[in-house]
Amino acid sequence: MPTENRDDSLLARLASRGGQREAAFLAPHHLAAADRLERLIQRAQLVPRVTMSYDPTRVGGRSGAGNDVLSATEASAAARRKLSALADNLPPDCWGVLFDVCGLGKGLQLVETERRWPRRSAKLVLRIGLEQLAAHLGLSPHATGAGSGATRNWLEARLPLIADEPL
Repeated sequence: MPTENRDDSLLARLASRGGQREAAFLAPHHLAAADRLERLIQRAQLVPRVTMSYDPTRVGGRSGAGNDVLSATEASAAARRKLSALADNLPPDCWGVLFDVCGLGKGLQLVETERRWPRRSAKLVLRIGLEQLAAHLGLSPHATGAGSGATRNWLEARLPLIADEPL
């Protein structure tokens, strides 16, 4: 489920402003990067299932189906290759926190407890990781490029509202 659709999401809370003068901890490009990573992890089928599925296409056993590269579809195998490339390009601690938060839905306090980090350190590592991921994906806080977000129109000139000649 994409991050922006969840009201109780950790990332959504970090992106909201605490007060009128306070800036949000995460910028929109951070949320976009987290959303792309979350969708990529879902496509890679790396998140464990919590409930039993009686769908014959998902039940393993006959063909040796499991959670390995041989049984994965080509789309999930390509997503796993992309995730592997991302993991190679990001710092290991940042990648671990990004995967735990965006992929597995863990909270920051749980991440800090599991890694024996000081309080509020996972929040900073998460922001650093999202900044690195956004830069790797080509996302920036400001529009860049030839037009830098300039509005363009397909009409060369506006059409007149009232025609000169009566019909």
